[in-house]
Parts: sequence; structure tokens; C-alpha cells
Amino acid sequence: VKMASMRTARRMFCAAAQAAATPAPSSRWERLKRSKAGVWCGSLLSDYKEAFREMVVGAWERPLKSSVYLSLLGGAYVCFHTKPDQSSFEAALLERSNQLSLLSPWIRNGISDGHVQSLVKLRNEGRLRYASLGLLSVVYRADYDPDATLYEAHCSNLSVPWRELPQRVLDVGFTGCWWMLDSKMKDYDINNDEYKHLPAHLQTTTPPSPQQVERNERLHRDSWLPLTMEDKEEERKPVDKMENVSEQSQIKL
Repeated sequence: VKMASMRTARRMFCAAAQAAATPAPSSRWERLKRSKAGVWCGSLLSDYKEAFREMVVGAWERPLKSSVYLSLLGGAYVCFHTKPDQSSFEAALLERSNQLSLLSPWIRNGISDGHVQSLVKLRNEGRLRYASLGLLSVVYRADYDPDATLYEAHCSNLSVPWRELPQRVLDVGFTGCWWMLDSKMKDYDINNDEYKHLPAHLQTTTPPSPQQVERNERLHRDSWLPLTMEDKEEERKPVDKMENVSEQSQIKL
């Protein structure tokens, strides 16, 4: 009987100890924070918090360096969001082609016309390719149309290597502009071939001096002024007097 009572008391004490050691039921949020994912996220947030604090302290201590970094980041952000896409290149190409079509072939710039015509031909053949490089865009030419069913067009072993890409680049898009297309269209309405037969000193022109510009502007302003007849009237007066004198002399005679 004593042994049975001792076992019962021991069980009661063990159950009480286990009940005391067992924590009270916690909420779902507490269980999530104590999990492995919660511990990892907490440590990550603390690391970011410490890094942000150090960044603020460093910017306060070195304002010039921080302003340079902020300017670079802002410039990169603007370049990324203003880089032109493929549709903008096609729109610019069609616009330049329409500008040249309004001119006579005799006054078109040969460089502008040749560059635009080659781009239009590649576009019609489906050989223009567009690539985004982060801060800028690139348009380059390919050998085949992507819808072509030729073996050479789909074989990876016969594809163009990346080292030949610089020789195939046709235009570069940066900050909302296609720079090579704009440079080729400079003076697109001036045919330089018309002036090849002229002497060398007449083929090039120099900008006018400020005195010449001022003189031309003055002459242009004077051309809009009304004409005055005072000088002619003064010239006619002595002629009239001479005629009157001659008439009087004839009457006397």
C-alpha cells in the first residue's frame, strides 16, 4: 500500500512539474515570430535598419560624396525610364522617311537619304533587331527574318557571335533620342554634290561676323519703311524754276 501511494504521489509531482514547464498557449503571431522564417526575417530587418542608419550618418558626415552618389542614381533612373523602345525607333524612321519624301531627289542629302533608305529596306525585310541594355537601347541588323524557315536562320551553331555585334549596330537610343539617326539627318535638305564643281574657297562658308549680322538686320528693317519723295521733290524745284525762266524769256522775245 505504501509503495502504491508513493507511485501515485510521484506521478502527481511529475505531472505538476510538466504542467509548470509547459508554456501557456501563445498567439499565432508569437508562434510565427519564433519560427525559423520569423527569426530570419527579423535578423534581415535588423540588418537593413543598421545599414540605413549608417547610410544616413555617412551622408550627414560627407555631404559632397552623398550628393554625387544621389546624382548618379538619379541620372541612372532617368536614363532607364527615358530610353526609347522599338516602336519609337520605327516611328522616328517613318517620320524621317516622310521628311525626305517631301523633297526633290536633286536636293536631298546623299548621306541622309542613303542611311534612311537602308534602314527602311532592312525593316521591310524583317532584319532589324532591338535590344535593351539597361540604360540604353541598341538597334542592329540580322542576316535573316525571324519567321524564315531556312536552316541557317535557326541553327545556333551558325548564329552571329556576340563579338560581331558592334559592327552590326545601326543606332543607339539614349535619353529618348536615336542619336545616329539624328546625326545622319543633319542638313538633310542640302545636297553637297551640287557644290563639288565649285572652287575650294566657295565650297565652305563661314558664319557672318556680328557687324555683318547687325548690318543685315538694319537693312532688313529699313526695307519695311515707307518710301519718302522729299529728295525728288527738291530736285524738281530748280528744274521748274529754269522752265519758268525760259518761258518768260520766250514771251519777252
